[in-house]
Amino acid sequence: MKNTMYYGDNLEILRNPDYFPNECVDLIYLDPPFNSNRNYNVLFKAESGADSEAQITAFEDTWHWGETALATYFDLVRDAPAQVSTAIKALMDLIGHNQMMAYLVMMAARLIQLQRVLKRTGSLYLHCDPTASHYLKILLDSIFGTENYRNHITWKRTSAHSSAKKWGPISDNILFYTKSNDYLWNKVYEQYDDKYIEKYYRHEDERGRYQLVDLTGSGTRQGDSGKPWRGIDPTESSRHWAIPSSALEVAYPDQDMSELTVQERLEMLDKAGYVHWPEHGTKPRYKRYLDEGEGVFIQDIISDIRPLGAHAKERLSYPTQKPEALLERIIRASSNEGDIVFDPFCGCGTTIAAAQKLNRRWIGIDITHLSIALQKYRLQDKFELVSGSDYDVIGEPVTVDAARALAHDPDNEGRYQFEWWALSLIGAKPTNGQAGSRKGKKGADRGIDGIINFFEEDASGKPRAALVVAQVKSGRVTSRDIRDLKGTVERENAAIGVFITLEKPTQAMLKEALLAGYYESPGRQKRYRKIQILGIGDLLEGAGIDMPGQYSDFKRAQRHKSDSVNSAGESQQGMF
Repeated sequence: MKNTMYYGDNLEILRNPDYFPNECVDLIYLDPPFNSNRNYNVLFKAESGADSEAQITAFEDTWHWGETALATYFDLVRDAPAQVSTAIKALMDLIGHNQMMAYLVMMAARLIQLQRVLKRTGSLYLHCDPTASHYLKILLDSIFGTENYRNHITWKRTSAHSSAKKWGPISDNILFYTKSNDYLWNKVYEQYDDKYIEKYYRHEDERGRYQLVDLTGSGTRQGDSGKPWRGIDPTESSRHWAIPSSALEVAYPDQDMSELTVQERLEMLDKAGYVHWPEHGTKPRYKRYLDEGEGVFIQDIISDIRPLGAHAKERLSYPTQKPEALLERIIRASSNEGDIVFDPFCGCGTTIAAAQKLNRRWIGIDITHLSIALQKYRLQDKFELVSGSDYDVIGEPVTVDAARALAHDPDNEGRYQFEWWALSLIGAKPTNGQAGSRKGKKGADRGIDGIINFFEEDASGKPRAALVVAQVKSGRVTSRDIRDLKGTVERENAAIGVFITLEKPTQAMLKEALLAGYYESPGRQKRYRKIQILGIGDLLEGAGIDMPGQYSDFKRAQRHKSDSVNSAGESQQGMF
């Protein structure tokens, strides 16, 4: 099995044993959507009555209390392990029927499945904010066992806030659990900050900055470590000689000193200039240089990874996007190369990008075609990976009949999922898409469903911005649609208009498109049809827009540079 993305409800996909057999993934990271920006009290208000409905205007990624949540609650009480059903019943008694309880019920069902698919040596990191973290911890305790709780990690996600009548909310929480006590763990270090360096590496010589480290340890010992050196007897202070483990490797990297006595090793260390003798007193110390240190071992407060600023290179205009550095730290700590990293709410694909960069295999699930499209562009731009050859996307239409089923699915929030998927086939950015949402933006689309921005050269060779506008139709089409698109192209001063149709275009439509003439490219001295009609069948067979240059209006991910031959190679295949 290749690296894989799934489109759809992650609960249904997780329950499919063909997709997810027991104990098949090494590391799970999830950042489930939750409307934490809403008023805390509203989240606990009963979802009944007109007043309540007006207050709880749908935040589309928050689960609401309704038939689905109620049915899931009954399933959990009846079928879940005893500890889980006890916990969910207690939470219901405490919280009642509201958004918060719906969220916890739906999360409980998914966490049970995630625990099932996690290997015995695996780890799970659940990213959340303080609004629901305490309830989620109760669920995780009941599902994974309190003995498998490892950390409550705090990530400082923003700078200082001035908040009315409360402490400034500047952090997110990450709950770290494992499947068992036999879990994989790698030591990971963060870089020293300037304050740490100034405080601890206060000394400097021709080799650079260094700190002084004790050459003795507490307690008396028999053997070499308890014998005097240079007239200094460590046992007089109830101590013994304790050379830092890396000291001799630094001073003599190619020499085996295992047969030397402790005193001989100390002499060698002093000869190499790594022993400091104080002006007053006789107690020598080891000079540990700054460039020898691996850094500070990671702690449960993360303050050195900044949130993504508005102009960050990796930012993709996705509202809940997390920095890759945060995911890289988690992946390095709890997985090895070739392990499978899984994100069931993968959004814009930061987990997938970090896993690919670190030579891990990966699986992602998302419930919108907009997110799947964004991830595909990110993998293309950053790693030159192509859907279908380098990884699989399961749940996307691969035939015209499947595309028609998507377009006419009554549970699919109208036309939007089909529209976003169709636009992804030509690399166009939806004009009515909301990242992380299954619904489009309200309001008139002005006859434009998607756009592609590109740059042309004018006659003098200077770059100038140009535009392609796209319309998507899944129903009956006529020549009037083409005339309307021509008017939109003229109004927007666009270079090219693209009409994507599920149904076969009529001869009148093709004739109307021909009458629109050509776009003349001054830089390439070539002309392109002003109006281009592309059928879904044509796109599925590899057809595309005839236009100048390479294009993709999604913000391009920064290209990853790697020396590894395995970034998309054999170790990424045959997952299960």
